[in-house]
Amino acid sequence: MSLNEVTISVVMGGPGSEREVSLASGRAVAGAMQSIGLRATAVDLPAASLDGLPAGTGLVFNTIHGTFGEDGGIQEFLEARGIPYTGAGSATSRTAFDKHLSKAAFLAAGVPTPRSETLDLSQHGARPTLPLPLVIKPPREGSSVGVHIVKEESQLTAALADVARFGSDALVEEYIEGLELTVGILNERALPIVHIIPPEGVYDMASKYPWLSGSQGSQYICPADLDEATTAVVQEAALAAHRALGIEIYSRVDILLGPGNRPFVLEANTIPGMTATSLLPKAAAAAGIAFPELCRLIAARSLETPRHRN
Repeated sequence: MSLNEVTISVVMGGPGSEREVSLASGRAVAGAMQSIGLRATAVDLPAASLDGLPAGTGLVFNTIHGTFGEDGGIQEFLEARGIPYTGAGSATSRTAFDKHLSKAAFLAAGVPTPRSETLDLSQHGARPTLPLPLVIKPPREGSSVGVHIVKEESQLTAALADVARFGSDALVEEYIEGLELTVGILNERALPIVHIIPPEGVYDMASKYPWLSGSQGSQYICPADLDEATTAVVQEAALAAHRALGIEIYSRVDILLGPGNRPFVLEANTIPGMTATSLLPKAAAAAGIAFPELCRLIAARSLETPRHRN
């Protein structure tokens, strides 16, 4: 069936901590697809269910970030109903969303990534064995939610207490001083690299989404001002991470460029931000792909991708 004949539900919102960002993504995608004549409607799903999904939906364009949208939850529901959807499948979504699982996949595939350990926060007095400085983060959250850079011992207790709000374990990584980069992947092609320059040196929720917090936003340079050899190394690392996780259709891979221009992959986002000014659309625009066309390409490829119940 042609994409022009399909009723597309752009699902957004969700029950997680990234709900407001997801609503912005969903509205932007629905508007972009409507602008090129596709039958797309924005649908808010505030809970972890398909209640409210319109009857006759022929394709779900998933813009739910984080919980339910990015962890394999909605994918399993859609697979059970035989409804096509955009992006990564349920199994690859689960792996990419869980930082412990994705870290293991990176290491198995030889993808460069920071040294790390898992910390059991249910054990009283648990402390990392890696030396400071460290990055401590919840393993199943996105958009830098709950991420702490710990440079002094005095910061450790508060950081661990905050991460414990999100679950009983934490991912602890060595701190890499370097450039914040992100690489969009579309149909097995690495898009131009985006260099992120946060206002306070830390790329957190506030600097990502200043419209939510009223704070100063980050600067973005795309294509990043890197030499040809470094650009190739970074894009190869991003593609390797995408493939190591088995991600279908598209993703956005976050990378730190450390000393000696060595890339360190942090994570791959299977449902990256999709407003017209988000990072994947910025990279696509730098490659000559306008936002409505980006949405169309993702939808068309997803409609052709077979899905299997897990």
